[in-house]
Amino acid sequence: MARPPDVRRRLPRLRHWRDWQSLAYLVALPALAAWQWVHGFNVLLYALMLFLTLGIGVIHHNHVHLRMWRGRRMNRLTDFWITLLQGHPTFVFWPAHVANHHRYRHGPKDVARTYRFGGDTNHLWGYLLHPFQAVWVLMPVFFDWLARLRKHQPGAWRYCMAQYALWLASWAVLLALDWRKALLFVIVPQLHGLHWLLATNYLQHAHADGRKTPRKEKEALGDTHGSGLNYARNFEGLVNPLLFNIGLHTAHHENPHAHWSELTHLHHTRYRARVAPVLNEGGLVPYMLRVFVLGAVWPRFRSRSLMPPDSSIH
Repeated sequence: MARPPDVRRRLPRLRHWRDWQSLAYLVALPALAAWQWVHGFNVLLYALMLFLTLGIGVIHHNHVHLRMWRGRRMNRLTDFWITLLQGHPTFVFWPAHVANHHRYRHGPKDVARTYRFGGDTNHLWGYLLHPFQAVWVLMPVFFDWLARLRKHQPGAWRYCMAQYALWLASWAVLLALDWRKALLFVIVPQLHGLHWLLATNYLQHAHADGRKTPRKEKEALGDTHGSGLNYARNFEGLVNPLLFNIGLHTAHHENPHAHWSELTHLHHTRYRARVAPVLNEGGLVPYMLRVFVLGAVWPRFRSRSLMPPDSSIH
């Protein structure tokens, strides 16, 4: 007698149980938007929505580095779902983040390096401008990557185009239903999330050392072990349990395929003591208030660049 198929093998399976938090965010954001679309604007729910748009960006980031599901079908459905929620195709992380940022680690070849735009800065104006500057230089990267994909992998190219089609169709339908509600409850939150997604690069890397410098020079600048890990800033506060350990950036760069839940252990056991102390911050919000607000008035609150003083910034 033939054995019945194992139903558990046919059910979608998460790669890691901690991604139930990711699924909760992916469900909560559209639910809050739909509730307010029907019942009207609520300031507390809207504020929660804006926070969740940050979470969607981090989930997108994590899903690219380590696919959330064990099955291909569920991973592709998640790609499309994130595309709908984020208001931009998920494929863009491959050319912009994996093939560029993780490859060059804020170095001279990283097209969106923070010190490319107006010098090596770390202030409020630079933070606000960085997403727009980054988009400007990343768009050619997207187009070149898509052109190569169309030539060499037409199936993958069609998959990317399907994401564009789904995103634009969703905007068209929602704007046709009620353009005011579509702007307020969908498009503005999506743009808010995308701004933070790009601005995070500035928070994590501005005034960090992205250059390849000699060991002795690194030690003089604060890299006490000459380890070459001073290219990123880490945040150790509440941002991590709320936003999937996005603040532990060195551990992530050094272990890009590790699940986000593993980064706390990696940060404390392998990397925290090996980076310059000024790059291990506490909370994200206190850091932004100190550097961007107080630093605008009192120089003692400003951060100090770890870039070699005689390096050419371009």
